[in-house]
Amino acid sequence: MLITKPTLLIVDDDAAIRNTLTLIFVELGYSVRSASDGFAALALIHESMPDVLLSDLQMPGMSGFELLSVVRRIHPNIRVVATSGAFHGKAVPPGVSADGFYEKASGLSYLLDLVRRSPNPDSTLRRPSSELEPIWITPSGRLPSKEVYLLMGCPRCLRAFLEVVGDGSGMIRETDCLHCHNMITYAIVPMAEPVPSINLLGTAQDVEVAALADRRRSHQATILGSI
Repeated sequence: MLITKPTLLIVDDDAAIRNTLTLIFVELGYSVRSASDGFAALALIHESMPDVLLSDLQMPGMSGFELLSVVRRIHPNIRVVATSGAFHGKAVPPGVSADGFYEKASGLSYLLDLVRRSPNPDSTLRRPSSELEPIWITPSGRLPSKEVYLLMGCPRCLRAFLEVVGDGSGMIRETDCLHCHNMITYAIVPMAEPVPSINLLGTAQDVEVAALADRRRSHQATILGSI
């Protein structure tokens, strides 16, 4: 039986890394496509689903944290390898929706082995998704009170609401949907730059955000009071 090599999608905002990895895997006989961010990667996946997704975690626009979370839920058959220089070792970082992890600049042999161990694309092996894995969300801004807020999307009812998360520290959290009360496990994408603050003396949008934040605090207080 002829075993074909898995198709590969490489996602990294660093053009040098992206192009180098593409050349290496093409030389090894893989069919490779590449993207510079999560949004471009999702467009390529929509065109043709790869067998293996190799993605950086820290990227502008849609981060790798968010991309892998989406892929895990929509395309659970894709084998995912996360890469980063911000985490160390071979273990998948907590909460990251990946099957393997490669620490950047730690030698290519382990990365090649991770990709090589991917299931044969003709195999019937399927990887189940897990609802316990968090949805990764980028902070939207910071209130005048210095609290960080997120625009949260509920995966069950698909409606959005504002979530106030204090100082934004900590990785994995839980909250209930403001609309359908579905419990959501989420994580906050680490930010390289400080989260910007809103100015209540500025736009009407800033005032609306503050009002939504007050509504969310009131809802959270009601939930806690009923426990």
